[in-house]
Amino acid sequence: MAYINLLPWREEALKAKKKEFFTVLAGAGVCAFALVLSVNFYFQARVDGQLTRNAFLKNEIQLLDIQIAEIKTLNAKKAALQERIDVVEQLQRSRNVGTQVLDEIATIIPNGIYITQLDKKGNTIQITGKSESNNHLANMIRAIELSDLFTDATPESITADDGSPKLLSSFKMRVRIKGLVNDSNTELANAVNGGGK
Repeated sequence: MAYINLLPWREEALKAKKKEFFTVLAGAGVCAFALVLSVNFYFQARVDGQLTRNAFLKNEIQLLDIQIAEIKTLNAKKAALQERIDVVEQLQRSRNVGTQVLDEIATIIPNGIYITQLDKKGNTIQITGKSESNNHLANMIRAIELSDLFTDATPESITADDGSPKLLSSFKMRVRIKGLVNDSNTELANAVNGGGK
């Protein structure tokens, strides 16, 4: 006898296909979610690593800024100390200048030149005197230029003395002392005492 299947097999097959479809869909969703989650974790780890590196670099930059400020302070102190050392050396050099000037002037003044006045201001000496001839004065200027102590001999005036029995000429000239800055000893001492503070 023939059997007739009265069960709704088409509906059962459709249900089975739907169940299989949703199972595959759920599996694909789980895989996609896992993939998205792993990609998110990967990029989050990279971002966190970069943030850590940025924080480290920021901290190192702050330390370098502090060191740069300290170096600038040390350079300023060094410059002030060097300035004071230079002033002390200048004072040492200028301590015996008066004696050296008189010795050198006695050496370089030729016969026929008579010095009547010497004035020292800073590193400049004003020489006032009388000369028997312009040749004697020219010889003195040459001797000053060849001197180890003096430089820049600059005649300011040469005038004939009409009333002089020897026909002397009056002259004024300026000379500069080599190696001295144009400061007075008092100003140098003030710089040493208070300049570096």
